[in-house]
Amino acid sequence: MSDSARILIAVAPYYQHITDQMVDGAQRALAREGWTYETVEVAGAFELPFAIATAHEAGGYDGYIALGCVIRGETSHYDLICNEVARACQSMATDGGLVIGFGLLTVENAAQALVRADPAQKDKGGEAAKACIMNLKLARRFLES
Repeated sequence: MSDSARILIAVAPYYQHITDQMVDGAQRALAREGWTYETVEVAGAFELPFAIATAHEAGGYDGYIALGCVIRGETSHYDLICNEVARACQSMATDGGLVIGFGLLTVENAAQALVRADPAQKDKGGEAAKACIMNLKLARRFLES
């Protein structure tokens, strides 16, 4: 069994100063494992599941990392986006067998997002990559037995 993998990082760069840090954290975690990755940008957080599903259908990736940031505003748009993106990613993982590291920040303000995105602090991009790595290794263990 090879420990290497090819990973797609899908990022919604609406708050690019935040998501750039998340991508950096994810790339560092993947590089420590020696895994290759490709990064694509999508229009917004709502489009993350579409990008992952389409890339999976096209083939070539072992796992996926969804990165983005949604900051609560004055309307219910925040709840809709956060819930639906999480639901779609979970469904692809449980029903479709995709390995997805979920890194969608859902925060009240930009200050919270910056702390969570910073690789020197909470490193949520790195955590999403580590979840993808761990789950891919687990899937390989079960499926190759």
